[in-house]
Amino acid sequence: MKIAIVGASGAVGQEFLKILEERNFPADELLLFGSERSAGRTYTFRGKPVSVKLLQHNDDFQGVDIALASAGAGTSREFAETITRHGTLMIDNSSAFRMDADVPLVVPEVNPRDALAAPRRIIANPNCTTIQMVVALQAIERVAHIRRVHVATYQSASGAGAQAMKELQQQYADLAAGKEPTVEKFACQLAYNVIPHIDVFTDNDYTKEEMKMYNETRKIMHSDIEVSATCVRVPVMRAHSESIWIETERPVPPEEARAAFATAEGVVLMDDPAAKVYPMPLFIAGKDPVYVGRIRRDLTNPNGLAFWCVSDQIKKGAALNAVQIAEWLLKNR
Repeated sequence: MKIAIVGASGAVGQEFLKILEERNFPADELLLFGSERSAGRTYTFRGKPVSVKLLQHNDDFQGVDIALASAGAGTSREFAETITRHGTLMIDNSSAFRMDADVPLVVPEVNPRDALAAPRRIIANPNCTTIQMVVALQAIERVAHIRRVHVATYQSASGAGAQAMKELQQQYADLAAGKEPTVEKFACQLAYNVIPHIDVFTDNDYTKEEMKMYNETRKIMHSDIEVSATCVRVPVMRAHSESIWIETERPVPPEEARAAFATAEGVVLMDDPAAKVYPMPLFIAGKDPVYVGRIRRDLTNPNGLAFWCVSDQIKKGAALNAVQIAEWLLKNR
């Protein structure tokens, strides 16, 4: 089994390295690829050094079974044919192919079998906010069809990349020193602030991030589910949080919802508010599952339910989900 990581020096690329090692993924050989800036860097995998090769239009992917790509949509579009033309399966973390009809969009806890139909040898990893939400929604969908969702996200700095994390730290340092904070990766100052603006606005005044949650959820769940999202950047370093309201075809009491979450694949129930037990990014960062708590009836809708979920968007929201797709395919090919 020969595996490649494209975008090896980025935050998700580095997470790929850790996860492949943590999960003892059956990789006999690992290749790393990156831009001119990262080519030549050396990383350790299973105790051995591996150097980053420059990503080029050549035959470097010949013999590669699976390429885990996280180098941005532009790079994915440009190099998809180069990566896949010798039969390599490309599991792509960017937004480049997510809504293409002939590219499956997969979350293994929800629609793993979609991964079997990849005529272009490309499988898309969904957006991080969508992944954690549909893992939680699937638990309820198993007991009652979900008609609509309202969701407000609380997205950490790391969702904008490693440089964004550094910028948030630098903003706090600048402000503590009485300096004007640097603002480059975010729409506005993030330190001591929240920003209701992630990605660019579309014609309907929703952002692209918010529209991803609408469109991707319907494709993954093969459902007529309606989703209305407000995506917000918060001054948290890592792990995204979501406040979710759902309307189901029949009432789902909180007790039934708790039982559904407790037995759902990829979900950890953390719901004892009286004892201050609920998911928080401070304690979820670095962990694999989607954590759910604050489960309660929606007071405005007899068929409504509200809950809170938190997940590490670099792990389950990106690298881990891609690796789980590869693992599922190896078991079910």
